[in-house]
Amino acid sequence: MTEINSIEQFKELIQNGKSIVLFTANWCPDCMVIKPFMPAIVEKYSDFKFYTVNRDNLMDLCVELDIFGIPSFVAFHNGVESGRFVNKDRKTRQQIEDFIESLV
Repeated sequence: MTEINSIEQFKELIQNGKSIVLFTANWCPDCMVIKPFMPAIVEKYSDFKFYTVNRDNLMDLCVELDIFGIPSFVAFHNGVESGRFVNKDRKTRQQIEDFIESLV
């Protein structure tokens, strides 16, 4: 997964095709829980481009997108939001895959 480091980069990367952005932070225990199985999810859903945003580095983007709980997933299709899995709860692999399946 490519890390997004600026709002400009974010806006450019989500423009073409289907993408999923994972909002995370290094200090987030729930983010660490999903980290080991995220590569398998990225591989399984290869029709999506996956990106990460460190919430602490791009707080303005998180505010703009109403991302307050992490980890959170926001999907885009050609630059338009197509779905979101955003809450303050710990997420399971099955819940993440169910979210992605709902986009297909």
